[in-house]
Amino acid sequence: MEYGYVRVSSKSQAENHSLAEQEQTILEKYPSAEIRREVFTAAKDFNNRQVFNDLIDRLTDGDCLIVSKMDRFCRNVREGLDIIEHLMDKGIKIDILNLGVIDNTPVGRLTYTILLSFAEFVRNMIVERTQSGRELARQKDGYIEGRPRKFSNTQLALAMQLLENHSYKQVSSMTGISKSTLQREKKRTVDKNNRT
Repeated sequence: MEYGYVRVSSKSQAENHSLAEQEQTILEKYPSAEIRREVFTAAKDFNNRQVFNDLIDRLTDGDCLIVSKMDRFCRNVREGLDIIEHLMDKGIKIDILNLGVIDNTPVGRLTYTILLSFAEFVRNMIVERTQSGRELARQKDGYIEGRPRKFSNTQLALAMQLLENHSYKQVSSMTGISKSTLQREKKRTVDKNNRT
């Protein structure tokens, strides 16, 4: 059995014929494919795609899953490889129309190996760019490791003054600074004063 899977991220894309375009691309090569449609944004938990998960569960040995592009059923190459590996273990052929057929044949395994290599390459490039960016940032005056502070030293000093006459809850309400941040700053201030 041949199953096509088409997905868009929003209802407006569905209304703008994005689903229809994907479906047409699949049906040109597989005219008898049964098409499953889904509107699901990648910002949500991608593992909770009901239509996709139901289709994966339904597929059996000898079936073929067809998608127009790899990003229609995964967010990244690593995630796609996990899905592909799972499907190949079940004896299912995957045809990613802009890449080729992935199955348990020499050509299919080659395509899979190329994707694995590409996933590792992308991961290494991300690590390299992150390290380069961090090195550049370290060379700048005033660089502080980690996430930038949400509140300035002046704002935190004012909050500490307010704590002298108000509760954490009151100061948090007045300044917008969370109670845990106030407590950390209070501890840091006390520790600093004890050292001097």
